[in-house]
Amino acid sequence: MNDRASFQHLEYLKRLKRRERLIRFMRVFVLIFVIALWEIGARIGWFDPFIMSSPARVLNTIINLYNEGTLFLHIGTTLYETVMGFIIGTGIGIFLAILLWWLPLIERILDPYLVVLNALPKIALGPILIVWIGAGMGSIIVMAVLISFVVTTVSMLSGFMETTEEKQLLMRTLGANKWQIFQKVVLPASIPTMISALKISVGMSWVGVIVGEYLVSQAGLGYLIVYGGQVFKLDLVMASIVVLCVLAALMYYAVAMLEKKVKK
Repeated sequence: MNDRASFQHLEYLKRLKRRERLIRFMRVFVLIFVIALWEIGARIGWFDPFIMSSPARVLNTIINLYNEGTLFLHIGTTLYETVMGFIIGTGIGIFLAILLWWLPLIERILDPYLVVLNALPKIALGPILIVWIGAGMGSIIVMAVLISFVVTTVSMLSGFMETTEEKQLLMRTLGANKWQIFQKVVLPASIPTMISALKISVGMSWVGVIVGEYLVSQAGLGYLIVYGGQVFKLDLVMASIVVLCVLAALMYYAVAMLEKKVKK
């Protein structure tokens, strides 16, 4: 009986591995198919390559930026702003979520303001940030922080509040204080919510930085997109978007790897 159960378990693990390999293969296949279709469409005239560009033209533009010595300058600028905005925004968001969980009266008072702040289009604050902080990297990072910390706060606070009251009540009956309840019950139960909040915050940080670079920047991928659109260098626009997608995907997968380590 045990041998049969072990055999079935091994077969189940093999099916899981085959399924994972199929998923990875299909992801690569879809990417290659889209790139090939894009290139073929540009070459045979399905669309105007001046407007939609093509993979070959995008690659040539990236090579030209590298040869000019500006590619890593723009990538480094945007990446630095995004990472700083992500770290500061998520740090503030998690701290505020803990504080509001700890002080339920304050949470009840501030709840409608959090909802309004979350719904507010942060781009509307751009001109004000430029006046307050100046037309530089600081205002771009603050824009990313504003977008990411609100999302993180709301997500994490929801996760804390959803922790079952029965477990907390059991801890209280055993003589646990509030810090012990948070450390032993609330925080471990909220780890999946925290990882989800980090994944969302990654995207929000990129949005905040690109919006900031649209408004005020002399370097960065957002700057290249705006500049390329103004002078009708649409190959430069598409190349910047492609590089931006690659960087955003790498940052997202870094969080996904963190998720796997936490789950082990």
